[in-house]
Amino acid sequence: MRKKVQGRTERDVEAVLDELYITPPSAFVARREELAAAAKAAGRVEDARRIHAARRPTLAAWAANLLLRSQPAESQRFLELGRALREAYDSLDSSGIKELSAQRRRVVFALSQQAGQLAGEAGHRLSDTVQQDVESTLRAVLADPDAADRWATGRLEGALTPSSEFPSGPAPAARTPRKPSRQAAPPPSARTRTKEDELAERRRQRQDRLDQARRAAEEAAQRLRDKRAEQTDADTELQRARDRHAQAHQQMSAAEQQLQQAREELQRADHERQDAEERSHAAADARTRAEQEARQAAQEVKRLSARSR
Repeated sequence: MRKKVQGRTERDVEAVLDELYITPPSAFVARREELAAAAKAAGRVEDARRIHAARRPTLAAWAANLLLRSQPAESQRFLELGRALREAYDSLDSSGIKELSAQRRRVVFALSQQAGQLAGEAGHRLSDTVQQDVESTLRAVLADPDAADRWATGRLEGALTPSSEFPSGPAPAARTPRKPSRQAAPPPSARTRTKEDELAERRRQRQDRLDQARRAAEEAAQRLRDKRAEQTDADTELQRARDRHAQAHQQMSAAEQQLQQAREELQRADHERQDAEERSHAAADARTRAEQEARQAAQEVKRLSARSR
């Protein structure tokens, strides 16, 4: 039972730290102290110590952490792309290196823009300098396996800088083969053939890795283009929804005004109806009295006429 409790506690503190490192830097310290105090109050002293020891990330590191947590599938593919690119750059194909460099720049730019958008949605717009730090971090993730491992934890405290960039220039030129002499060359030995076969196999493997990295980079770039298109559509739909909301609000305001006017008109009509009813009742009473007086007068005339005979 103790092992289960310890395992659950370990997962709990890891989840707490994951949450902490996607908390905006402005709220990081307050949230850290709150979580550490809660762990200490629950008797988890070691967890409280680990939480309290967490350092507030820079804005760029927080944006990179937010990207990793918010887009886990894209981030995993980006990590896999980095591994493929690092293997592919062992190839001596200069045209392939140039092509991959261009694709790498596009992918890094697109992902950094996505991180900036996520940060903006969380209430923190990234400056140009911070945006450059995010790009530097993503370049480091592609070029350096240690940087990739650090980013994969989702708990960066500062921006990463590539310790070594991918080669950007042309690959070394291959040696110019010597012209065969007139004398017939001796047949290659078994050892020579083995070395040639090994070299050919290594070239084939490098070419396979290069092709794989090209495909992975192109697929990643296409996915990012699709995501950006989806985001554009979503932004357009959001603007339409906002316009419809504003129009509905205006219509509601107009309807409320009309309703108020109708209520006032109803009140006036109700007052007029009450006045008319009162006048009608008064007229009915007056008519009743007049009818009684007429009957009495007729009876008096009749009585007097009878006496005069």
